[in-house]
Amino acid sequence: MSVTILQPKAHMSKFDGGKTIDYDKMISRLEVVRKKLNRPLTLSEKVLYSHLDKPESQEIVRGKSYLNLRPDRVAMQDATAQMAMLQFISSGIEQVAVPSTIHCDHLIEAQTGGKDDLARAKDINKEVYDFLATASAKYGVGFWKPGSGIIHQIVLENYAFPGLLLIGTDSHTPNGGGLGGLCIGVGGADAVDVMAGLPWELKCPKVIGVKLTGEMSGWTSAKDVILKVAGLLTVKGGTGAIMEYHGPGTESISCTGMGTICNMGAEIGATTSIFPFNERMRRYLNATNRKEIGDAAAHYREQLLTPDQGCQYDQLIEIDLNKLEPLINGPYTPDLMTRVSDLGETAKKNGWPLEIKVGLIGSCTNSSYEDMERSASIAQQALDHGIKAKSSFTITPGSEQVRATITRDGQAQTLSAIGGMVLANACGPCIGQWNRKDVKKGEKNTIVTSYNRNFTGRNDANPGTHCFVTSPEIVTALVLGGRLDFNPLKDSLTGSKGEKFQLQAPNGKEVPPKGYDPGEDTYQEPPKQPEKRRAVSVHVDAASNRLQLLSPFARWDKKDLVDLPVLIKIKGKCTTDHISAAGPWLKYRGHLDNISNNMFIGAINAENGEANKLKNRLTGEYQPVPDVARQYKAKGIGWVAVGDDNYGEGSSREHAALEPRHLGGRAIIVKSFARIHETNLKKQGMLPLTFNNPADYDKIQPDDTISLTGLAGLAPGKPVKAVIKHKDGKKEEISLNHSFNDQQIEWFKAGSALNRMADVFAAEAKH
Repeated sequence: MSVTILQPKAHMSKFDGGKTIDYDKMISRLEVVRKKLNRPLTLSEKVLYSHLDKPESQEIVRGKSYLNLRPDRVAMQDATAQMAMLQFISSGIEQVAVPSTIHCDHLIEAQTGGKDDLARAKDINKEVYDFLATASAKYGVGFWKPGSGIIHQIVLENYAFPGLLLIGTDSHTPNGGGLGGLCIGVGGADAVDVMAGLPWELKCPKVIGVKLTGEMSGWTSAKDVILKVAGLLTVKGGTGAIMEYHGPGTESISCTGMGTICNMGAEIGATTSIFPFNERMRRYLNATNRKEIGDAAAHYREQLLTPDQGCQYDQLIEIDLNKLEPLINGPYTPDLMTRVSDLGETAKKNGWPLEIKVGLIGSCTNSSYEDMERSASIAQQALDHGIKAKSSFTITPGSEQVRATITRDGQAQTLSAIGGMVLANACGPCIGQWNRKDVKKGEKNTIVTSYNRNFTGRNDANPGTHCFVTSPEIVTALVLGGRLDFNPLKDSLTGSKGEKFQLQAPNGKEVPPKGYDPGEDTYQEPPKQPEKRRAVSVHVDAASNRLQLLSPFARWDKKDLVDLPVLIKIKGKCTTDHISAAGPWLKYRGHLDNISNNMFIGAINAENGEANKLKNRLTGEYQPVPDVARQYKAKGIGWVAVGDDNYGEGSSREHAALEPRHLGGRAIIVKSFARIHETNLKKQGMLPLTFNNPADYDKIQPDDTISLTGLAGLAPGKPVKAVIKHKDGKKEEISLNHSFNDQQIEWFKAGSALNRMADVFAAEAKH
């Protein structure tokens, strides 16, 4: 008698209508790849290649070939979902092809506290929330209402699983790597491709291994691991690569701690980050009512969810957690690393303001139950000695589930008791949604956060704010001292009775002993029946200043781009915040023309060292950047922008590519690009080009014109010839590189990837 052994099955989530995780299909695809490559595979390769669209015909060369992939799901936050859904609507498709969700977390401004701020946001953003809710219902997308929490925490709690391939319209999507998935940040156009049922294209990433040994203890936290890696690799050291953590040290990090490390991999430009499946993940899956996923993952662990013995990394970093000290990075860049024990001396040496005005904990990077409990353990020591924070202090729970649980278990009350204000379950100050009133714009000041980014003006639109990122427990300790030269590891505080005491190292459980309290139900399920979805009306008012239906970009006219003026030559760092600011501009993310009024307003003009002030070639006057671009566009004049290294680092916001395209831009010429932004430019029909010789950046002057010739012969690997014409009439010829493949060249010719998709669907309909 034969016995059939049933393989364990697990549902993708409780929201996906019975869909199960098909580990067997993933392994069968992987076996095809194993036979082709005939070598041990890294964990990253196993998960990525098991999602290939056609593994039998796929060329696989790390760092060179382009992969066509089939992601398991799509996640979008509300600020980027507006443009993504507007693009999806224009495609004419009736229903998303893969499970997809929208999360309302970016549009809630921190002012007076969670309850009031949420109510105000629902009122101010009603038009946008109604649009997203109805579009979700009509096209089969799950909708998480405002107050649900931050997208990445919701994904970790509900949707992430070991072996997952997810794309998300936010650069911190890699947070899901804490549960052993490959979760990759993309622009909205990429999300549209996947929702439309098309394969998703990704340049085959290199793999950087991070071997962790030893064990974390005391003040050291998971945040210190990624702060260390950022300090070692810098903000562009992970570009084009997946960060793969492995080694015995991974066992000493909680699942949410692994999420923290993966989340902030975005700050080094990594494609994504991942940890191997282990018991810490299984513990978290059990705690979030997904035991069956943990059981199934354990069955497939060796085949799919851990690296092969003898696998090779393109680069290897080793970190001994026994020797790792608490770190703090900043100001103005997330890779400027300082040991907390050296912070006071370093701050004095550099002239950083010593007084800490505000400490802020939470964000998508550090807002788990464990984070809040470790911070509360520090706060409780202060309360035991009768003292409160010397700095202002805010707390952002990562989700409604975390908020409800820390309220039930008392951590929220403890943090409030030292002077903390609990904000809404949202991004808040981390993305500039902060109505800050304690300092004037331009005033030098210091804030410390457990966030991920600290670019100039990122949190409060004040270029004088020195922002430092560290762990939430170090932030909590620092606000008790009130100064950067307070070392919580060895300095004493003074209690209310005059007694001296030292803070003891934080402690906290990784999951709540009593289980999670789900809190308020904030999920809207789309109608299951097609007829009910079709009956849903999605309305966009033509007079709205928040939403605007999209018109297709013009197709390439098959001519070279001749005598394009340099709109702006940018000096130094140019992130997506510099190209398309967040904060108060978030309200226009669904209206391309209105949000284009922030294009390049934060970028520094190399001609005068100022932001948002450049010479209009038509009038000779100095004007704001968007005003000049609009005048060029009105006259039918295309233009180019010139930039430095790692152009477009930071957020995945595709508005930083849409706005230049909308206002007449044709090419962006830089020393190097950040991955997501380069793809976003291609998707919108722009030419992202890099200097073959980086020194050629210095040849271009702000009043030059540039001609890009030979475009009819644009081909993969073939440089583009550029002719620089100077004001005195002299010309110089330089060579520019690009990373277009054949399919991406078709995007350029069609005017955008969306136009090309429409062409393909139209051709299929004829046949």
